[in-house]
Amino acid sequence: MTEAARKRMIVAITGASGTIYGIRLLEFLRQEGVETHLIMSRNAQIAMAAETEVKPADVERLADVVHSNQNLGAACSSGSFRTMGMIVAPCSIKTMSEIATGVTSSLVSRAADVALKERRRVVLMLRETPLHLGHIRSMAAVTEAGAIVYPPVPAFYARPVSIDDMVDYTVRRVLDLFDLHLEAPGRWQGLTPRPRASDSE
Repeated sequence: MTEAARKRMIVAITGASGTIYGIRLLEFLRQEGVETHLIMSRNAQIAMAAETEVKPADVERLADVVHSNQNLGAACSSGSFRTMGMIVAPCSIKTMSEIATGVTSSLVSRAADVALKERRRVVLMLRETPLHLGHIRSMAAVTEAGAIVYPPVPAFYARPVSIDDMVDYTVRRVLDLFDLHLEAPGRWQGLTPRPRASDSE
């Protein structure tokens, strides 16, 4: 496969709650044949241990390439390394703030900064609530820089019956932003039209 034809996605997992989003993204992208480059922070591993039974080594095996968050010389730290873009799932406030200001102290924020300067899509699945004014200003700044802030808010019209349903639906919607349209049960089809008065007579 040529460089131009290869589909690559950078997936970062940071220390916010919701590491399952990053795990499911890697699983879906593998199914779609997308080459994944994973960056996982130390705090992500701590959160993962608290929230799931999944081990970091298991998550790393889902990715094609794993980069240390401290390796600022990794391939994905350069704009010449072509990718579809980057998803940070979940995204901590600290990570979003670094991306918003361009102060890139880790590979996660550096890779996102690079993707933005190359005008590639960057989606931040921000996991924090409630928000104070500083958070909101960072959200505005990173949006102005070209990123998409995508809090993983469940869609209840999809009638989820489990946490897995909510996670999977949200992850599929994020992948829609990269023109990767996975079959998603519960996609909105519109309300059932009301019968016209003449039809009911």
